[in-house]
Amino acid sequence: MHLNFYFMRFSQYHFVDEIKQNLEKLGFNKPTDIQYKCIPNILRGEDLLAIAQTGTGKTAAFAIPIIHILHTKSNTKREDGIKLAVMVPTRELAIQINEVLQTLSRNTRVHSFSVFGGVEQGPQISKLEKGIDILVTTPGRMFDLVSQGYIKLNRVEVLVLDEADHMLDMGFIKDIRDLIRFLPKKRQTLFFSATIDDEIKDLAYSLVKNPIRIQVSPKDPVSKNVAHSVVFVAMDDKRFFLERLVQENPDSKILVFVRTKVRCERVQAAMQRVGVESVFMHGGKEQQDRLDVMNTFKLGKVKMLIATDVSARGIDIPDVDFVVNYDLPEHPENYVHRVGRTGRGRKKGLAYSFCDESEREFLVAIENYIGKQVKVLELAKEGYKEIKDFSLTKTMDLKDILKELEPPVNKRYGVKKAKKIK
Repeated sequence: MHLNFYFMRFSQYHFVDEIKQNLEKLGFNKPTDIQYKCIPNILRGEDLLAIAQTGTGKTAAFAIPIIHILHTKSNTKREDGIKLAVMVPTRELAIQINEVLQTLSRNTRVHSFSVFGGVEQGPQISKLEKGIDILVTTPGRMFDLVSQGYIKLNRVEVLVLDEADHMLDMGFIKDIRDLIRFLPKKRQTLFFSATIDDEIKDLAYSLVKNPIRIQVSPKDPVSKNVAHSVVFVAMDDKRFFLERLVQENPDSKILVFVRTKVRCERVQAAMQRVGVESVFMHGGKEQQDRLDVMNTFKLGKVKMLIATDVSARGIDIPDVDFVVNYDLPEHPENYVHRVGRTGRGRKKGLAYSFCDESEREFLVAIENYIGKQVKVLELAKEGYKEIKDFSLTKTMDLKDILKELEPPVNKRYGVKKAKKIK
């Protein structure tokens, strides 16, 4: 009897026992929507164009069947070269996907490794020379190592492009096209993207052949597991509301998104002054610092991470209770990626946005993008004042207050220049 994949449990798939045991240890009993739709096609060797919002389980959707295929192939030997190449937009995502692959391939004959920029390439080259089956990499570092002859792609059987829309946004299109010519023409290509537009389609159809198109929840880009709402807060009062949220939820893991690197550090400093411990991360930090910060937050050693959008795409941080849009994003699709950091898998999550009068246009764009209104949390003047007074009872000198005052948003350049204080 043919079983519908929707109702199948992982124990009913014809995967090798090692993979089933790893899935069981992780508590993965049934596939998510994107997994049950992708896995059969991947096992049949078909090309895919998969559109699915963040947090739906895309990594496992390609990792599980490919690990099974590589493990069961009698001719799979690491000295034969890389069999699967996974391209991703950021270092953090490369590390995360490699961790997932290593966990799912435990006790199998499949070995994976990640390479990315921002660190010395020597140790990465040493590992590559020992031989691996799966390479997870950012396009820039991959192109460097291919050009130097340290990475051979002539044996690649499967190419995965994950978060493809973000790779285009980051300007990786030329690197991707340059790398394609090093790959065998006869290969399986799996193309994953959270959004789809003409540019994404052009890239996808230049890489895949007669693909199976899979689209999950196309009408609602925001996960149904996330309850999201907005409160109208003056730019200079946002810190008071963030502090209050922390104080009322002391055991919760909170991920805060801001617009710029400067804002990132200012908000962290403001929280520090009122005794709220937090860490921050943005693209200007050294790679090792970024890894240390991410691990500190992932392990729950610090309950609040303040970050720019570099952290929004694809990063799987366990058990984030709240996502706070301290600044509303200028691009509405970034809202989806931000709030997707909570409510992942089958867990519930909460997303709050602080909206200044100058950001209302961003809110309208977000609501148009997700196809529904964001619930407004009404706050009476007395309640608003109470939240401010809650924080202002702590002593702050004039210099600290001036540091926290923020100029209004400028639609074109982000912020207006602050007037000099005479």
